[in-house]
Amino acid sequence: MTLPFDFSPKPPPPPSDEKPKSLSVGELSRLVKRTLDLGFERDVWVEGEVTGTRPASSGHLYFALKDEREEAVLDVVMYRASLTQRARKLVADGAKVRVRGRPTYWAPRGRLQFVADRAEPVGKGALLEALERLKAKLAAEGLFAEERKRPLPAEPRVIGVVTSRDGAVIHDICKVAFRRGGAHVILADAQVQGNGAALSIQHALGMLQRLRKVDVIIVGRGGGSTDDLAAFNDEAVVRAIAACRVPVVSAVGHEVDVTLTDFVADARAATPSQAAELVVPDARARAELLGQARARLVRAIRARLTEDRAIRDRLAHRVGDPRLAIAAFQQTLDDRVARLEASARASLSGGRTAAAHLDRRLAAVHPRAVIARERALLHRTDDRLRAEMRHLLAARRGPVAALAGRLDAMSPLKVLGRGYSVVTNAAGKAVRDPGDVAPGEVVSVRAAATRFTARVADVEGGPEGEGGKPGDTEG
Repeated sequence: MTLPFDFSPKPPPPPSDEKPKSLSVGELSRLVKRTLDLGFERDVWVEGEVTGTRPASSGHLYFALKDEREEAVLDVVMYRASLTQRARKLVADGAKVRVRGRPTYWAPRGRLQFVADRAEPVGKGALLEALERLKAKLAAEGLFAEERKRPLPAEPRVIGVVTSRDGAVIHDICKVAFRRGGAHVILADAQVQGNGAALSIQHALGMLQRLRKVDVIIVGRGGGSTDDLAAFNDEAVVRAIAACRVPVVSAVGHEVDVTLTDFVADARAATPSQAAELVVPDARARAELLGQARARLVRAIRARLTEDRAIRDRLAHRVGDPRLAIAAFQQTLDDRVARLEASARASLSGGRTAAAHLDRRLAAVHPRAVIARERALLHRTDDRLRAEMRHLLAARRGPVAALAGRLDAMSPLKVLGRGYSVVTNAAGKAVRDPGDVAPGEVVSVRAAATRFTARVADVEGGPEGEGGKPGDTEG
C-alpha cells in the first residue's frame, strides 16, 4: 500500500516577505481526513487486545485495540448496522481479536479512529467466547436472575469468608468489620488460583454451610489477570454459590474485574473491604444517622406546624363563620347521600332479580342436576333392558331345553348305559365290520363305566370265517 505522504527531506522554501497562510481547525481537520481516506482505499485487518469496551445506547460499540508488543492504542468503533450478535460477544475486555475496516479522522474530537465492520477471534478470544457461552447458558437457567437474589441480613452474627489465609483479603475484612461495630468472622481457607482452586473453593463453601450459625458468606480474593481469576469463572463454583443456603457476597478482584461469581452471588462488592462494609452495619454511622434523622424530623414538624397555623389563620379570616359554610355543605351532602342511597337500592334490587334468575338457570344446568337426571334415565333404561333380556331368555329357553333332551337321548353314553359297548382297533377306529379286526389283534373296549383291552381270538363272518369256529376274545 502506498500512502500519499512524502516524508523525504525537502529543502526549506526560500524566504518570502508574504505571511504564510494559516488554516482553520476545520480546514486542517478536513484536509487530514481527506488525505487519510485517500491513503486507505481498501479495507485492512488490525489485530490487538480489546480494552475499554463501551456499548452506547445508540447501538454502536466503542472500544480500543492495544498492541501487546509496544505502546500503541487504536480507538475502534463498530456501528450498529454492521454489529452482529457474535461480534458483541467477541469484543470484550481482554479478548484478542482482529477487525476489518478503515482508519478515519473524527474531527469533533480531533482523533484518529478505526471504523470496523467485522470482528474475528484470535488466540485467547476463543476462551472468552467459551466464557460467554457458559455465561449465556447459566443465565438461561435463571442462575443470574434478580428475583432469586436474597437480601443480606441486617444484623449478621457470624460471617463466613472463603479466601486464602495468606492473602490480604481476610485481614481487610476483619479490619473493616471490627471498625464498624464488630462481628464474628470464620475463615474457610481455600486456594484461590491455580490448579485445584475451583475444587478448594467448593470444599470451603460446603464447610461453612454445615455451620448453622453462619448468616452470610463472603467469597473473595485480590486482583489479578484473567488466568488468576479463572477459578471464579468455573461452572462448578458458580453452581455451588447458587445452591448456597445463605446469602453470598462476591468480592473478587478489583472494581474493573468481573467474574461469573459476581452475577450469581446475591450481592457484588468491588473490593473485599467494600464487601465487609456491605455485610457489617456501621454502629456509629447508624447512630449518627438516626440522630440526624431525628433532628431533621423535629425541624420539619416544627416548620410544618408553623406553616399550618399561618394557613389556618388566613383561611379563618377569609371564611368567616365556618358553621354556615359547613351547614351548606352538609345540606348538599345530605341530598347527594339520599340520591346515592336510592340509586344503590334500585341497583341492588335489579341485581338481586338478575342474580335470582341466573341462579335458577344455573341450577337447571348445574352438573349435579344434569348428572341426577341422566342417572335416573340410565336406571330406567337399565330396568327396561333387564326386563327385555329376561323375556327374551324365557322365550328361547323352551326350544333350547327340547333340543338338549333330543341331544341327550342320542348321546352314546345313554346307549352304553343300557349294556352296550364300543370296540376300537389299534388305529382308534370303531369296529363295525368283521374286516376291521383280525385274530390276535389287541382292541380297546369302552363300557358304560369302565374301559379295558382284549385280544381277538377269532373273527366270525369274515371272508375266512365260513365254517370256522365262533370268534372269541381274550381279556
